[in-house]
Amino acid sequence: MDTKFAVSRRGFVGGVATALGALTLEPDKFLLAQGVGSQQPKIGGEAEYDAFAKLAANENPYGPPDSVLQAMTHAMKYANRYGYPDGGIVEEIAKHHGVKPENVMIAAGSGEILDVVGSAFASNGKKAVGVEPTYSQVYQHVTSVKGAAITVPLREDHGQDIPALIRVTRHNYRDVGFVYLCNPNNPTGVVIPKQEVRQLLDGIPEDTPVLIDEAYHHFVESPDYATSVPYVLEGRSVIVARTFSKIAALAGMRLGYAIAPRELIQQMRPYSTGTINAIVKHGGVAALRDTASQAQVKQITLDLRKKTVGQVQSLGYSVIPSETNFFMIHIKRPVQPVIAAFQQRGVLVGRPFPPMLDYLRVSVGTANEMDRFMVAFKEVMGTATSGSRG
Repeated sequence: MDTKFAVSRRGFVGGVATALGALTLEPDKFLLAQGVGSQQPKIGGEAEYDAFAKLAANENPYGPPDSVLQAMTHAMKYANRYGYPDGGIVEEIAKHHGVKPENVMIAAGSGEILDVVGSAFASNGKKAVGVEPTYSQVYQHVTSVKGAAITVPLREDHGQDIPALIRVTRHNYRDVGFVYLCNPNNPTGVVIPKQEVRQLLDGIPEDTPVLIDEAYHHFVESPDYATSVPYVLEGRSVIVARTFSKIAALAGMRLGYAIAPRELIQQMRPYSTGTINAIVKHGGVAALRDTASQAQVKQITLDLRKKTVGQVQSLGYSVIPSETNFFMIHIKRPVQPVIAAFQQRGVLVGRPFPPMLDYLRVSVGTANEMDRFMVAFKEVMGTATSGSRG
């Protein structure tokens, strides 16, 4: 099972605050709190990197399927060209979602989409509104372009506080550049139910852009969840961000996109670099078409997540219910030394996520990697009743 998606890798060119009193964060203070630059640990050469169980970045551990590898190999012949055929990637994305090409903007990963939205709508004193913790690259970029972030805490059940987001947005309306929702949320793995997304859209001024990050859309099973792409078709001020870095296993190739009304796409486009390589454009087309491989990855991933969560819970630890390819464990002790202890045992796990500094985020890897994680977890943490062994 661990090697199924890597069998033809050699064929790829040799392996080619609360409500109204929410906290406004100063750029330097915010970046310090997030530990910018610490998302990935410093690791030596290839041999050291390859030896780790990599459960830190929510990646697809199996790599692209054969269909995608073949498409990328074919596209290598355009490596020396500028005006190359791109496989019709924009048209394929539009067809996939039932929108027009004018509603699509591609980028070097959905991370670039998040940055573009920040630059287009929240620079020079404008503010991004959202929860904390979430995928805070959004807030980091906004502060770097002289904007700011207004955040509200998660609810006690780790859900996003939609009524608080509505109140904050309305109270700060003249200064709000956009509202950010990560759905499912990273790092908690919790979805915003579809009725709550609509509640937010109906509750804020209709001209306020809402960026909805659906990086983990493909792993969701909950019937309470729905993609927000239909809101674009309704003409709402909604920007949906998607990525090929997760279920499609193209994190290292960098491809993502936005689905949004034409007017918002036009406002965003000047801030996009447009530097997406020929190989990944062709790979992206193949990935969109290969739904069978994605379904297989989803099933394997969710089975391993449920198995590992059960093992962790049997040791007395609580785990936040997740709808993604990662999960958060309440370890009830400072997480930073625990992260280091895992790395010493050859296992990379997620970084700290303030203010949830006694929670550990774990990506779902291969079956072998999850076995290695459980061995390390028992050594580092022990059982919840007996304490840890360090």
